[in-house]
Amino acid sequence: MDEPEEVEEPLGHLAQTRDAGVLLRELLLKELPFFILLVLTILGVAFTTFLRQPLIVYWEFLAPLIGVVCVLTGWPHAHDRDAKFRLIWTQTLHWAAFLIAMNLVFLTGVSRLMDAQAIGLTLLLLLALGTFIAGVHAVSWQICVLGVTMALGVPAIAWIYNSALVLLFGFVVLVGIGLTFWWRLSGKRTEKSAEGDL
Repeated sequence: MDEPEEVEEPLGHLAQTRDAGVLLRELLLKELPFFILLVLTILGVAFTTFLRQPLIVYWEFLAPLIGVVCVLTGWPHAHDRDAKFRLIWTQTLHWAAFLIAMNLVFLTGVSRLMDAQAIGLTLLLLLALGTFIAGVHAVSWQICVLGVTMALGVPAIAWIYNSALVLLFGFVVLVGIGLTFWWRLSGKRTEKSAEGDL
């Protein structure tokens, strides 16, 4: 009688593990588009920071991609044909308006007032606002978080621009401390190995 209980317990554990693995895989696949958008956003912020150039084509590519993810996210919540059509139509108009606003920054009169860094930050801020609002309309907290992340990138980039020298100094200090500890530890190892040989 004890044997069946022992057999059932591992099988039950395996079934739970398999179910947890399936759930984890489904969750990762469900969250994958948001993760990809987040990585693309972080890469765009990093390139904007270090190149000090506005990535016009990059942000113009990312905006419709976010629109597609918004439609895919809102699709299960649109229960009939009219709701699905409204979802596609509103996201298309939404992102078209933001793309037009982003391109208005490049009008000759406007672009003369700002340098390349300011234009890049303005584009990122417009994209962040558009993303957050699209998340509200698509009823997706993930898209809203992505918009907030983009918006937080704007002051982060400005801070990095303004404190690049301080960051460089801090990096040099950390490398110096690390090299000092490494040098001291390698010296102690050499002494111990020399004592062990005697």
